[in-house]
Amino acid sequence: QVQLVESGGGLVQTGDSLRRSCAASGRTVRTYAMAWFRQAPGKERDAVAAISWSGGATYYADSVKGRFTISRDRAKNTVYLQMNSLKPEDTAAYYCAARLSGGLGYIPSEYAYWGQGTQVTVSS
Repeated sequence: QVQLVESGGGLVQTGDSLRRSCAASGRTVRTYAMAWFRQAPGKERDAVAAISWSGGATYYADSVKGRFTISRDRAKNTVYLQMNSLKPEDTAAYYCAARLSGGLGYIPSEYAYWGQGTQVTVSS
């Protein structure tokens, strides 16, 4: 079993930056792909960014390319999401997820473990 604990959310202004962290415990996730999803009220949960087990492959949603960066520290069992140039449309609950596979996954059903979710609100 894997527990994912997120930190780093909150209320920011347009143009600000946030760094999200997701620490895994209970079982190593070093061989798992990891991802960040987000869900706004009334909308589906969508992948924002994903990273392969080695960190050698990454995926970004078009809406965040060039602004968000996903990274991982395998020794610390932690994945990060650096969010720059935040916009009001980035407002959502953000979730960290771990996949029981090393390759990238793009939809929620491909991920077995989830963090508790943390709200990010970007004011205009």
